[in-house]
Amino acid sequence: MSMDISIVVPLLNEHESLIELAGWIDRVMQQNRFSYEIVFVDDGSRDKSWNVIEELCAMNPSIRGIKFRRNYGKAAALNVGFTVASGEVVFTMDADLQDSPDEIPEMYRMIMEDGFDLVSGWKKKRRDPISKTIPTRFYNWSARRMSGIKLHDFNCGLKAYRNSVVKSIEVYGEMHRYIPFLSKWAGFSKIGEKVVHHQKRKFGKTKYGIDRFYKGYLDLLTITFTSRFGKRPMHFFGLWGSLIFMAGFIIAGYLTYEKIFFQGFKMTERPLFYFGLLAMILGTQLFVAGFLGELISRNSSERNHYLVEQKLGF
Repeated sequence: MSMDISIVVPLLNEHESLIELAGWIDRVMQQNRFSYEIVFVDDGSRDKSWNVIEELCAMNPSIRGIKFRRNYGKAAALNVGFTVASGEVVFTMDADLQDSPDEIPEMYRMIMEDGFDLVSGWKKKRRDPISKTIPTRFYNWSARRMSGIKLHDFNCGLKAYRNSVVKSIEVYGEMHRYIPFLSKWAGFSKIGEKVVHHQKRKFGKTKYGIDRFYKGYLDLLTITFTSRFGKRPMHFFGLWGSLIFMAGFIIAGYLTYEKIFFQGFKMTERPLFYFGLLAMILGTQLFVAGFLGELISRNSSERNHYLVEQKLGF
């Protein structure tokens, strides 16, 4: 019999909250008669988190645990959790009790009845200091503009996915912020949003600093580029390389024409000469980069990896 819900919980040094979180999830599951599993992924904690997970697994057969030898990051923890998740709907939530399990039944219904592939939580009323909320709003605005996905809160840890979504994507680096983008890229375009209650942190302190904002923007640029040109790098580098080279070539041609017919100056005395030379060098480098990218792409084991939704007659 298939399982209704899998809940993947990545964590780092959150031993104080795990027992309360597991009990809260269990109450919600029992009240709604869901079959479920909780997958705790310990991302190299140095406190008693794994000891608590061992105790919870011994008490509740619906709880499973995975422990990393060292800290690899949230994206790695989610990717491993997605690999083992078997529920029809897979949830992710943080272990710090700021995400409410009471939101699960409605998000589950949105997946199963409304047909969404992914439902993202939106912490409309955040319980964070203004030093965190203002950069977060600007970051989310930028992510909406670049990804084309109309979500208000990309970084909310509480999300629900159809099982086929998490089995079709690979989360790596710091890309956990952009799972909706990865899902859309994989062909799962029905993405919804639900306003969720943001709890105040009860134990410990946040694991994120100011560095997450600049890392977030760099990751956004990376995923935007790879989604559009990952399998055809020449379309980007070759196009811009050719345009820049042609601009430099035109400048060189213009200066040569002036030198021949008007004379009276040395080409190397004209600043325009150096702009033209620089443009031709940069254009050539970009074109070569695109060519090398094509060679790497064509020799990649993923070059013909395509997601097939259904097959008939096989």
